[in-house]
Parts: sequence; C-alpha cells; structure tokens
Amino acid sequence: MVRLKDLGVENNYAFNFDDFILLPSYIDIEPSEISLVTKFSTNITLNVPFISSPMDTVTEAEMAITLARNGGIGVIHRNCTIEEQIEQVKRVKRAESFIIRDVVVIHPEATVGEAAKQMQEHGISGLPVVDENNRLLGIITGRDVRFASPEIKVRDAMTKDVIVADEKITPETSIELMKKYRIEKLPVVDAQNRLVGLITYKDVSLRGKYKDAVRDEFGRLRVAAAISPFDLERAIKLSKYVDALVTDVSHFHNQNVITSTRKIIENVQCDVVIGNLGSKEGVLDSLSKLEKVAGLRVGIGSGSVCTTTQITRTGSPTLYAVAQAKEALDELGIDIPIIADGGIRNAGDIAISIAFGASCAMMGYLFAGCKESPAPMMILGGRYYKLHRGMGSVSARQKRLAVDRYAKLSKEIAEGTEAWLPYKGEATNVIQELAAGLKAAMGYAGARNIKELQTLAKVKRVSITAFAKASDLLFPGETK
Repeated sequence: MVRLKDLGVENNYAFNFDDFILLPSYIDIEPSEISLVTKFSTNITLNVPFISSPMDTVTEAEMAITLARNGGIGVIHRNCTIEEQIEQVKRVKRAESFIIRDVVVIHPEATVGEAAKQMQEHGISGLPVVDENNRLLGIITGRDVRFASPEIKVRDAMTKDVIVADEKITPETSIELMKKYRIEKLPVVDAQNRLVGLITYKDVSLRGKYKDAVRDEFGRLRVAAAISPFDLERAIKLSKYVDALVTDVSHFHNQNVITSTRKIIENVQCDVVIGNLGSKEGVLDSLSKLEKVAGLRVGIGSGSVCTTTQITRTGSPTLYAVAQAKEALDELGIDIPIIADGGIRNAGDIAISIAFGASCAMMGYLFAGCKESPAPMMILGGRYYKLHRGMGSVSARQKRLAVDRYAKLSKEIAEGTEAWLPYKGEATNVIQELAAGLKAAMGYAGARNIKELQTLAKVKRVSITAFAKASDLLFPGETK
C-alpha cells in the first residue's frame, strides 16, 4: 500500500502523475491473464476500470453503450433537458437485453405513417400493437411499413398471427423459436395476453458477442447519469432508469451542496456517487454528513479543458486527490470506490492512480476524439478533428442555460476551454489499448488484479530528468 509518509510527501506538496513511478516487481503470470475487474460504486462491478466523463462532447447513449459493452460504464451528461437525458439512458437500456421491459408500442388506430415515424425516432424496426388494456393484438415491422400506404391504419397492415413467449423462456429457447419461425422479434406476454416485454434476435445474439459487457440483473447494459446536487426533480426521474447517479459539481465540499445531495440520496434507490472532492477534510466532512454514499469522484482542476487552476490558482491534482481520499477512508475504516477524474492521458496514469487507491478512472480527453462521442467533426488540413470542451466553458454554460429551465450558474466566470482533437476512430479500440497498457503496467508492478495493485504496488518519486529523452538532455558546453 502506498503511504505518503514513506515517500516523504505527506504534507509537502500537491503532486500528480508525472511525480511518481511504479517499480517493477516479481510476477508469475502473463499480462493477458491479469484481471481488471473493479468497482465503480458499492453495488456496481466493472470488468475494466474505465468511465467516460459526463461532458456534452464525450458521453451520450452511443458512447455509454460502447463503454458498457467493453466492460466499463458511461456517465450521460446533464447539459440537456431532463426528458432528453432520460431518453439517452433509455437508449442504452434498450440497446441490448434479454427481455426488453420498456417496450415502445403502438395502438391499432394509429396510421402506418405514425408507426414509421416512431420507429425512426427510437431507432427500432418493429412495434408491438396493443389495445387500451395492453393486450397484444399484433406486430408491425419495417417490412410492413415499407409496403403499405402511410394513411392506412396499423390494424390493417400489422401481422396478426404473432408467435409469443412467456417470461420463463430461456435465451437459448428464444433463439431456437425465432430461427424456427424466421422472426426477429418475440413478444413476451402474461396469462391474459398482456404485453410484458420483448425479445429481439439482435439482443440475444449480442449477449454472446460482448463477453465482458457490464449488465444489470435484467441483462441490460449498465449506465450512469450526471446530476446537479440542486436538481432533485431530475435525480428522482432519472433514478427510475439508471444504475447510478453522479453528482456533477466542481467543488462538492460545500454546505449547500452536501445538504442538497442528502435529499437526493434519501429520495432515490440507485447508487449515488459524490464529487468532485480534493482533500482529506472534504471526504471526511462529506461522509460524516451523508449516508449511503456509493462512490467518491475526486480531482479538481486537472482536466485537459478545465481552466480552474489557471484562473483561480486553486485545485487538487487528481493523483493527490486520490491519495487524500484514500487516507480519509482508511481513517474511517470503510471501503468506498474512488474514481480518479481529470487529466488522465494514458494507461500509465490509470495504473499510478490505482496504486494510490483509486478503483477506476474517469476520462474525457481520451474518448472525446472517438466516433461515438456526440461532438461535431470537421476537416482541418485534410485531417478529421472532433470538438472537446470543458463543461465550465462559455459555450457549455450557455447551452445549459438554454435547455434547462432550472439551471443556475453559481459563478460569473467560465472555468473551461475548447479544443479540436484528432479523430481517433472507434472507442472500442481506445478501450482495448488502455486495457492492454494497464495490464502491461500491472505486470511490471507484480499485480495480478486491481486489489493487488492497490495494496502491493511499490511507488517512488521520480526526478524530472530520470526518463528524459536523449534529445532533451544537454551536456556541458552545449546549447539548444
């Protein structure tokens, strides 16, 4: 276990990733055998310690789906209306599951044109047709819509003889049934023929494709969502759909923030991760006033597009914040996952964060340039770039005021900037590279899993010239 007093930095200075290095240690397994299983919150386990940041140029449904399929989790940003954020969460939950419970349906008196519009809006290829008592009457698919006039009623275009299943059906049996009848959708009904769910061939087949996917008890992908501590309405509405809520405030150690968060925790059933925090005192004080905290998000001012430290000359570098949070938890004798948030550039930064006590890392910069980010793309000099902006930037603040009638800006100055990042392609490749790099770092450090890296890693301070490139070094009598 890393102890700051053993490193001679207990109270001397606020440090970050470049100030330390992991020392190599003996290990008897290969990097490919190392486990990256960890905790995002007290009740949510991840297969890789990667979280996409709740920024409006980083995480919406597409990014969250990709993270969950690859073993991590995405946090949907809150720079939108409550309804829009809920719809993003629902998209993740509908992306793949065994039995879809939140089924999009249509009534028989609607038109085929309305059915087509609904399919397009929700990105689906079929709708169960139900009556006012939710009894299944038929199903209308994209094929039915394509070959029917938009003006006719759904009841005249739908397929009426529908193959159905009950809730006890297994994934294997459902695939056999769909193959037998050459259908892609299998409605699930109760004894009274009321629709209770829907199974799709795509969802069942994807369960086998993504072996490391993080799913809830219903087989749906896990997803989290960001909230303001002061937006109780948003928190309550989101809690019906998300696996976790993440408070999204730059300085959590604030009496009004803590009091408001207490109301949220008391009124929701899902995990609540609090932050951002940057000091031991902040963690101790917050935990003394809040019960059922499911995770700590730490680090203030270290993000690549965050200008808090430059403007205010205050902050808490991410690695230092992790160490402070770990000391607080050790003092209290409790185990709550710590999320390192801000300024992480590579797998090595993640490894050193875990060595200091983090359970996982939250990243914006590393995912903002990916295909799945909602950021706009442009061509500069023949190369593709994607926009990345801090949530404290002028444009992000303006959008928040425009879309959220409850939004209030507590500060009169912007604390974020914008940047155009080179396009990176699919996020899956970035996640796989980070996982491979982290396993390599853990192999050097002699750790078989995340817990061993947290408890057994050997860390040393490193001089600024220890690993300088030859081209950076000057010998006596030389000048650049």
